[in-house]
Amino acid sequence: MLGRRLRLAVIGGGSGSFIGAMHRQAARLDDRFEIVAGVLSSNPEKSKKDGAEIGLPADRIYTSVEEMLVAETARKGGIDVVAIMTPNDSHFEYAMSALEKGFDVICDKPMTNTLQEAEALHKMVLDSGLVFCLTHNYTGYPMVRQAKAMILDGQLGTIRLIQVEYVQGGKADESKPDPSASWRFDPVRGGPSLVMGDIGSHAHNLVRFVTGLEVSEVAAEIGNIVPGRAVHDYGGALLRFTNGARGSYWVTQAAAGVENCLRIRVSGTKGTVEWMQEFPQALTFKPLGAPSQNRTPNGPGTLPFAKRSSRIVAGHPEGFHEGFANIYSDAAEAIAARRSGNQADPLALHFPNSFDGLMGLKFVFGAIESSKANGKWTSC
Repeated sequence: MLGRRLRLAVIGGGSGSFIGAMHRQAARLDDRFEIVAGVLSSNPEKSKKDGAEIGLPADRIYTSVEEMLVAETARKGGIDVVAIMTPNDSHFEYAMSALEKGFDVICDKPMTNTLQEAEALHKMVLDSGLVFCLTHNYTGYPMVRQAKAMILDGQLGTIRLIQVEYVQGGKADESKPDPSASWRFDPVRGGPSLVMGDIGSHAHNLVRFVTGLEVSEVAAEIGNIVPGRAVHDYGGALLRFTNGARGSYWVTQAAAGVENCLRIRVSGTKGTVEWMQEFPQALTFKPLGAPSQNRTPNGPGTLPFAKRSSRIVAGHPEGFHEGFANIYSDAAEAIAARRSGNQADPLALHFPNSFDGLMGLKFVFGAIESSKANGKWTSC
């Protein structure tokens, strides 16, 4: 729409960061962004070194976020968008600063560490009219979008039951990692609950994205499985939804041997869909009174929302990078439409936004409150 790529600045994600590389690769995959500036680290020397390593021009490698935003605001051909991939405690500050200066924002999850910050940031997004994209990347998988499209199409009928789990084993070893070596083990920087902010927010967002339903109440237990651990590595909950549906929720990072098992099952009056992140090409549909069916990207029965999110022909695998890139591509569509005064493709406007971030924080704090009350049903 603009006749050029969007000019993107990255905040964080320097050497040693897994998620930083994912953001940069996702931004480039569909050739809708050009990474032109950045602050790669809070350490000025490291920022300069890491910025040079990813090919940024020396005069656009900055040592602080404020320095970058001021300089790029004044620069002819300055940035359009910032992408934030820093520790959780800085998301609010950097996003607010960028929005105040008129830049659209792409931000890693969780949106903030506190509910008050989430409410303020969401209000700022609404007041500014700018685009805010929260990178819950699993919503970008074609078969997750197929599940959502089938539910919107009425193929499952009225949703009655929802099960979601996100199970990892990376923190099962009691001796690893050294808490002092990771900001995630610091409640001030990582937030009030390690497991809920890190992967629990993904599970909650996936449920909302696929079903279109909100959690009205939660009865939760959140704590640590590894003895002596000071942060949460486990969360389990029963869920009540706004339409009367019931659900169960289980997340942990302490299941020894498990890699990255995000799984969802949604049952309605007409059938059930099941999806598992470790086998992302398959969506199982079990209609009431009929044989089970397997849906795949670009296979028979693929709906437009899913088809739009797949780049290659049927039978070829797509996964984490592509799902992440779908979020970036959708955000680019919305940002370019806003900047050019055009209408975006409606299928591009389902990416997670500041409202989703706010609802995620409400769920996390509702679950924590419920757990402190010994599993009492708590509104969120």
